[in-house]
Amino acid sequence: MDLAFTPEEQAFREEIRAWVREHLPAETAHKVHNALRLTRDDLQGWAKILGKKGWLGFGWPKQFGGPGWTAVQKHLFEEECALAGAPRIVPFGPVMVAPVIMAFGSPEQQQRFLPGIASGEVWWSQGYSEPGSGSDLASLKTRAERRGDKYIVNGQKTWTTLGQYGDWMFNLVRTSTEGKPQTGISFLLLDMKSPGVTVRPIKLLDGECEVNEVFFDNVEVPAENLIGEENKGWTYAKHLLSHERTNIADVNRSKRELERLKRIAKTEGVWDDLRFRDQIALLEVDIVALEMLVLRVLSAEKSGKNSLDIAGLLKIKGSEIQQRYAELMMLAAGPYSLPFIEEAMEAGWQGDAAMGALGGYPGGTVANAPLASTYFNLRKTTIYGGSNEVQRNIVAQTVLG
Repeated sequence: MDLAFTPEEQAFREEIRAWVREHLPAETAHKVHNALRLTRDDLQGWAKILGKKGWLGFGWPKQFGGPGWTAVQKHLFEEECALAGAPRIVPFGPVMVAPVIMAFGSPEQQQRFLPGIASGEVWWSQGYSEPGSGSDLASLKTRAERRGDKYIVNGQKTWTTLGQYGDWMFNLVRTSTEGKPQTGISFLLLDMKSPGVTVRPIKLLDGECEVNEVFFDNVEVPAENLIGEENKGWTYAKHLLSHERTNIADVNRSKRELERLKRIAKTEGVWDDLRFRDQIALLEVDIVALEMLVLRVLSAEKSGKNSLDIAGLLKIKGSEIQQRYAELMMLAAGPYSLPFIEEAMEAGWQGDAAMGALGGYPGGTVANAPLASTYFNLRKTTIYGGSNEVQRNIVAQTVLG
């Protein structure tokens, strides 16, 4: 295993760094570095900038319009974007459904859907979880009944991330009740503007409506939007989930947030507290270990070997790290991390930050304003994408044997 980057790879890193520095909007980078709220325009604006360059589908092979980068180049691209303060690429289109369309879709489906994903023009949502069917996804009940050249879809999805912005949704639907639950599931692409689709936002602890419920009432979906074969959707879903759980690890964002934690600790005067700095050191060790695990996978792919089936392990550790750095930021700022005024956050500021600018509230800094919001939001990471308890069982079975 060789974890050192070659001169060519280092040159590639410099090229990415220079391009991102030139094209990333300064206002967007400021929001990301300070954990301020990102709008749809912020997210999709950056996606379109990458799309114009041909880099939104940074993991795509050349035959489908991607750059054809190696696994190491893809890692370096993600790292440089994260460190520069670029928003995370919303993964549902370019990272999740696109590989499924490439692997299992027909040529007509590839020509129809991939260009809109690559350009950032079309926003995709994920229709997997349902009430009572989260980690036990195979128990899903949303039904798609074949009638001639179309499917009639009825049911409900939940926790649909940013579904209020969705143009299209990739859906797991039940097309058969015979045999094992996994054998009766199909993978369907659904236009979210179709009659009968209702999106209802769910307000979270941090005041955001980041997730949604989506209801289907006799929604007509052309049969040509079925990916692959009917009742084979579980196979395609597993292919997609491996991309999702690796993406959730997000070691590059953790490296950026570690530096933010250090800045907050120094600003708040706890950097010289040896016990607190020990906690930062322990977190940094975990981040480096996670990065080494990612690089180990990349090294295996680079040498043509089969990488370990450790998507679940990456998800477990990555999500725990995200919760830990949010907790340490809260501890560093102490009582100054607690105020949370939703209306003020939506307007781009908080009362404590404004008072701090006037010298009346020493802890009222921009860095502290979103800490409570971020902490509350990241409680979800050990649950979504397959809860960590379930992931540990999967790791025990597939990796440890």
